Amino acid sequence: MGYDAALIYLQGLCRFGMNFGLGRITELLRRLGDPHRRLRVIHIGGTNGKGSTTAMVAAILQAAGYRVGAFTSPHLSSYTERYVINGEPIGEGRLADLIWALRPVLEAMVREGWEHPTEFEVCTAVAFLYFLEEGVDFLVLEVGLGGAIDSTNVVRPLVVVITNVSLDHMEYLGHTVEEIARVKAGIVKEHVPVVTGAQGAALEVIAEVAREKAAPLYLLGRDVTWRPVSFSLEGQVFDLAGLRGHYEGLRLPLVGRHQLANAAAAVAAVELLAMAGHAAVTDRAIREGLARTSWPGRFEVVSREPLVILDGAHNHEGVRYLREALAQYLPERDVILVIGMLGDKEREKVAGELAPTARAVVVTRPNSPRAGAWAELAEVVRPHCPAVEVIENPWRAVCRALEMAGPRDAVVVTGSLYTVGEVRQRFLENRAAATKDR
Repeated sequence: MGYDAALIYLQGLCRFGMNFGLGRITELLRRLGDPHRRLRVIHIGGTNGKGSTTAMVAAILQAAGYRVGAFTSPHLSSYTERYVINGEPIGEGRLADLIWALRPVLEAMVREGWEHPTEFEVCTAVAFLYFLEEGVDFLVLEVGLGGAIDSTNVVRPLVVVITNVSLDHMEYLGHTVEEIARVKAGIVKEHVPVVTGAQGAALEVIAEVAREKAAPLYLLGRDVTWRPVSFSLEGQVFDLAGLRGHYEGLRLPLVGRHQLANAAAAVAAVELLAMAGHAAVTDRAIREGLARTSWPGRFEVVSREPLVILDGAHNHEGVRYLREALAQYLPERDVILVIGMLGDKEREKVAGELAPTARAVVVTRPNSPRAGAWAELAEVVRPHCPAVEVIENPWRAVCRALEMAGPRDAVVVTGSLYTVGEVRQRFLENRAAATKDR
């Protein structure tokens, strides 16, 4: 059976919900020969920025000459984006073969009394099998949700990164920053170095866990520092003082000052690999890797005239970063906001942060079963911006925003990676069609 049927089967596993714990994934991997134990892993968690940091670490190691796998989630347009080697996603046929190969193992587990593994647990097992079969030198592994309870937390990594901690997924992780930080810190392992940008109470928790596990702890802003030099919509230039060297004039195509903290975490992680003798990473590899980093859907400019920006911010801290980036990069432009949020997100906080920056807002529906009462977001937005429309289809919502936009306006699509991914795919298809017609 082919790729489409494999995806239908995989997505059907969502009926098992978010069922946390490491028992099922550990048993599944045992039956597969424990592929994760034969991979050299950099494990990256945190509330925001873990995907960008994963992309940067992978790009630097690739620039150093290594064959590097990266496992991230969720995807923007295709499941194949979750499994990447040196910038190339897995082929559809290969992904289908791996999924079908797992099916009899999953069915055997259920027959023997195990709960059925969840969709994400199956995706994780596929990742370990694929990257082992492909013989990657390193696997940069992004945590799916949380840390201690996440199915990626079966590995013993070479380096751990926890980018930051803020309130998100509170129904699963806890209702305070301290509770969430303790779950995030679950990826810390005995004697394995940790890099973190966490602050305040979250940092206190992570530091406590690191002490308990004798894990060396390196802090962004103390052990690794940086200084912005210049910025534009094409990217930014900055200087960085790392754990083993100083780097001047580093170029990063990702936009927003928060990405400099992610870059600092990525550089510290690869420096630790080099300092421990796990990898040979030169200053040139760091420079070239950062300059080549691509992470779509994060303050991504998909059109210049009119200006359209896609950003997958979906929680309070993420939209705060977005608001700051808009003020920094587009201070003289008015914003028309297209926003679609999942039902389990902090809609009031997000609306209060972002809606006052817009002269008009179009509320739309994310393409996800978790969209919930998506249209109710409009009532949350109206106190902050009276010009609000509701259009269910995300692409039609963008088209309406483009109709309203003047030459000095910017259309910003945000609220969920599901919303951004669907809109981005349409822009790519339109671009391809226009190129073909020339």
